[in-house]
Amino acid sequence: MDRMWAPWRMEYIKKAGQKKGCVFCIQPKVRDPKKALILARGPLCFIMMNKYPYISGHLMVALNRHVDQLELLSAEEGLDMFVAIQKTVEVLKKAMKPQGLNIGANLGRSAGAGIIDHLHYHVVPRWNGDTNFMPVVAGSKVISESLTKTYEKLVPYFHNKKE
Repeated sequence: MDRMWAPWRMEYIKKAGQKKGCVFCIQPKVRDPKKALILARGPLCFIMMNKYPYISGHLMVALNRHVDQLELLSAEEGLDMFVAIQKTVEVLKKAMKPQGLNIGANLGRSAGAGIIDHLHYHVVPRWNGDTNFMPVVAGSKVISESLTKTYEKLVPYFHNKKE
């Protein structure tokens, strides 16, 4: 049997059991937005790249406030999140030209949440054929572009430099 190496996954595996705080509370405090993978900030939430994406361009919209349940959002927080999701969709369509998008929140561990203590939405661009044979036969996903390259592609759109 052939082997497929994905050494970048080891970082995720090693960190999975360690809890050093909430990524959605820590990353916004990092001064360098590129290092923090933060593309844009709103008054009540922010947009960041997923460090361990399902596919290139996998973004997340998270509240500034550390809250874990949808029903605990104020109307203003809910509106700001939805506006940020709309902006994320707009940018992904312009910059990456996906043929579809998945948008959703995993509320609770049994729903698939990797981070259960801080509400966030995933916005995942999709293309026909992107769910290829790799996850089925090799238990691996192919990410076609580095985080840095994807960040550099997306960030100008969030700041209206490529409209």
